[in-house]
Amino acid sequence: MAQWTKVTTTSELAPGKCKVAEVNGRNLAIYNVNGTFYVTDNTCAHQGGPLGEGLLQGSVITCPWHAWQFDVKNGESIFDSGTKVATFAVRIDDDDVLVDL
Repeated sequence: MAQWTKVTTTSELAPGKCKVAEVNGRNLAIYNVNGTFYVTDNTCAHQGGPLGEGLLQGSVITCPWHAWQFDVKNGESIFDSGTKVATFAVRIDDDDVLVDL
């Protein structure tokens, strides 16, 4: 059963931007890729850097610590497709961005 939780609003996160939110004790990164929202775990699979504080270019987030890159659509590392960060289902309800944990 889905557990939809609000993480931000569409008006709070402009296209090309990302932010961090804590939900139920879990640190998440939220991304706006040309009006489509994605959510991943905020912890880089390389060495634990804060992905939500990185640079978002298209659908690729670059970790600010060691420049590892991940596609926010599927969580896969650009450098190693076997390395991933967790991704979460997202839906929009009016202006609210909801994530299924």
